[in-house]
Amino acid sequence: MVPLQSVRTAMSALALALALLLLSLFPLLSLSLHDDHTPISRFRHYLSINTAHPEPDYPSAASFLTSQALSLSLLTKTLYFAPNKPLLLFTWPGSDPSLPSVLFNSHIDSVPAEAEKWAHPPFSATRDAHGNIYARGTQDDKCVGMQYLEAVRRLKAKSYTPTRTIHISFVPDEEIGGYDGTMKFVESKEFESLNVGFVLDEGQASPGDEYRVFYADRSPIAVILRAVGPPGHGSRMFENGAMENLMKSMEVVSGFREAQFDIVRAGLAMRSEVISVAPVYVKAGTPSPTGFVMNLQPSEVEAGYDVRLPPTADPELLRWRIANEWAPATRNMTYEIIVKGPLRDNEGRPLMTATNGSNPWWLVFQQAIHACGGKLSKPEILASTTDTRFMRQMGIPALGFSPMINTPILLHEHNEFLNENVYMRGIEVYESVISSLSSYTGYTST
Repeated sequence: MVPLQSVRTAMSALALALALLLLSLFPLLSLSLHDDHTPISRFRHYLSINTAHPEPDYPSAASFLTSQALSLSLLTKTLYFAPNKPLLLFTWPGSDPSLPSVLFNSHIDSVPAEAEKWAHPPFSATRDAHGNIYARGTQDDKCVGMQYLEAVRRLKAKSYTPTRTIHISFVPDEEIGGYDGTMKFVESKEFESLNVGFVLDEGQASPGDEYRVFYADRSPIAVILRAVGPPGHGSRMFENGAMENLMKSMEVVSGFREAQFDIVRAGLAMRSEVISVAPVYVKAGTPSPTGFVMNLQPSEVEAGYDVRLPPTADPELLRWRIANEWAPATRNMTYEIIVKGPLRDNEGRPLMTATNGSNPWWLVFQQAIHACGGKLSKPEILASTTDTRFMRQMGIPALGFSPMINTPILLHEHNEFLNENVYMRGIEVYESVISSLSSYTGYTST
């Protein structure tokens, strides 16, 4: 007969083994066993909500974020500028509401993830033995939004009272252009009533020990070159064919692209400070059941390019170059330019925020980083594009900043992760930044 104590021990061991097996097989179950009483568990909860396009789960994200704001006694508002796309606005009123407010922005949505190419399910928020948290959005940019809220939590615990009103916004659709989110938000009466004096938005990770800060974005422009010419048998050799004309134009564009690279190679500019031209597609040929008709020269062809224009470049000079060099009418070429957002602010100025003594917000931000023991690298132009362009279009100074140091840049990549210690340190940084900006009284009008 087996002793009762031995049976109980065996059953306990079996139960523990089954529990560990379930946790290893279902990371989200592991997540659900966490309460939301720690910054890391709250961060992982947000990450577990699949807000990737094409079908972001905005309702679940909005419900979770609003519950967090209410737990902090923040005023909450949900705005809709397009159906099923909530824009969340949380407010901590300042003691002097006559002063321009400060706005801290982040986006809810994320890009898709190819789950089969990840080491962990991209919405499991798996934390490994090194404290790395794997999920789509860890760096871009669910970390930022949650760090804002956690910094507010710490400040409230210290009975801090802001002088300026603090707004925290969570916007939809940033990853697909922001046209139904921030673009419409900044044009609304609701935004005007906020009297925003300064905006902080997302930045990018830094592989080194200095925090990166961005004073401008490059603007995305789609350029499509089209060529026409007489069709003909594949054996014929004749001039001015559509494919020949397009190839000549592609060689010209390639030469311009190489010249921009030469500027970077020579150390005269950073990559984000030149015009980048990326070929993304060529559309040519006559399809057949087995591929293409090989003995027919096409009469219409086109090529598409993703062009990124820094604010220091002249948009009109680029238009001239496209019309006269990339797609000249003398070669039966036409072109289409699709500008995806503003290139200048409402006063006709480049979309840049000053990072010197002429901008008092910059001085306050810089001091806040130093006050918490952080170091800033040289201010940069962001190579890609964020919603800050819409803020800058309104003439509002805005910086891009994500407090992630000693972290590889993994936004939009497989196995995106953020270390829990880096995340927690970021909360400390935002605590300093938010308190410094909201207590600053030197700027009194927008």
